[in-house]
Amino acid sequence: MDKRRVGRTDLVVDVLGLGGAPLGGNFVDLGYGQAAELIQAAKDAGIGFFDTAPWYGFGRSERVMGDLLRGTDYVLSNKVGRLLVPGSVENPMDFGMIDPLPFHVIYDYSYDGVIRSFEDSLQRLGLDRIDILLAHDIGVFTHGDENTRHFTDLAEGGYRAMDELRRAGKVKAIGLGVNENQVCMDALGIGNWDVFLLAGRYTLLEQTPLSTLFPACAEAGTSIICGGPFNSGILVGREMWNYAKAPEDVVAKARALQEVADEFAVPLAAAALQFPLGHDIVTSVIPGPRDKSELEQIIEWFNADIPNDFWLTLKSKGLLDDQAPVSQS
Repeated sequence: MDKRRVGRTDLVVDVLGLGGAPLGGNFVDLGYGQAAELIQAAKDAGIGFFDTAPWYGFGRSERVMGDLLRGTDYVLSNKVGRLLVPGSVENPMDFGMIDPLPFHVIYDYSYDGVIRSFEDSLQRLGLDRIDILLAHDIGVFTHGDENTRHFTDLAEGGYRAMDELRRAGKVKAIGLGVNENQVCMDALGIGNWDVFLLAGRYTLLEQTPLSTLFPACAEAGTSIICGGPFNSGILVGREMWNYAKAPEDVVAKARALQEVADEFAVPLAAAALQFPLGHDIVTSVIPGPRDKSELEQIIEWFNADIPNDFWLTLKSKGLLDDQAPVSQS
């Protein structure tokens, strides 16, 4: 597996990683055994970079991830910003979860909240280290008007906690794990970040970070991990986009992309998976397969040959930003 450096750190990660949301039952009914099988299959395929969060199944993803990584060589990113407290939620599907653990979340991006979240995660994982620590879902997308308060907590305390953990060698890199460009721009103004895990914003369907965010990150020495390369499923033939049913304009663009893919006999999902890595600021792409067979399909897509003319045709039809670099076959 090829590797790339995280920001200006000495840490390198696989260009293809495993996203851990489905391992917690987020939008999919996945039992412990199936989740363990999926992680093991990723390891057997040579994948050594894994991502999880307390949010995924209210601890379920962390538990199985820790069990399968313990005693092995791995790179793990995990997240802070949500504390898990005892007490089940009334309707887990209100949170997009199937059979989560009996907890609910309290948002806390303060100094104390970040330290507690980090230490709690180590306990749930049963691991002695987390390599990349990300402030999870800070931003208007998740919090609406409440984000002003949460971002102040991050700026005035949470960032300092993350930076101290980095300086003490308890984590190797810090950043955000978010779904929107603007909060990354805002974060660059409050600290020195190594990496942003940006989900759904730099994909075959959307390249909004190209003009502003990516140049700012390049100047700051901050790299990008691309989550959600399939935009929640719309680029693999599902109806979901941004964690909800896709609007018609998004469906129409996905159809147009599919038509070009069919013309070149290219699996659209393969193009979606490989596209972000054409940009040298992108460190890794981390799809979230829902079972072992989906992982095997992802690996096949990842290794598929895509002709240069495919990318040129997308640009000529206005389906891909002219400035977007692409992998050359």
